[in-house]
Amino acid sequence: MGSFSVTVFCGSSPGVDPAYAQAAQALGQGLAENGVNLVFGGGNVGLMGLTAGAALGAGGHVTGIIPDFLRQREVEFHGLSELIVTDSMHTRKRRLFALADAFLVMPGGLGTFDETIEILTWKQLGQHNKPIILVDILGWAQPFAAMVDNAITRGFARESVRDLFEIQPDVGAALARVEELRKA
Repeated sequence: MGSFSVTVFCGSSPGVDPAYAQAAQALGQGLAENGVNLVFGGGNVGLMGLTAGAALGAGGHVTGIIPDFLRQREVEFHGLSELIVTDSMHTRKRRLFALADAFLVMPGGLGTFDETIEILTWKQLGQHNKPIILVDILGWAQPFAAMVDNAITRGFARESVRDLFEIQPDVGAALARVEELRKA
């Protein structure tokens, strides 16, 4: 197992545009080809499963972390390098955090938003200084950035909150950024 690990937050659905699935597969393959370990939510569904499958297919090391109650619902991914089963969502998120050197956020829904907001909040509170990179597939990250800007404009967040994360325009740019971080 290599020394650099990226936790990927992404949808348990594939989304309506095939570009989302293509991006997820490109990300998984690119991480594996660059020798970066993938850590993810452990499900064999949606963008989550596509990312992990592509990473495994390219010879990558993939660690899935799934709470016991979701093993059936999310259809646990069999054949991973490592599967960690937790007792709760909170424990899952702590493990996803602990194993990460950086975070990549791909398109997703409420679970992805939850994970992203929590990891940003922890960073704001000084609990970590790990890079958080949103991958803006088809403009997916723009409403998220607008929500943060709105909180700043209305006085509910400091302007420095914008510096807690970065947005990369596509998978290629995100992978290049991960390489920079790994070599730093």
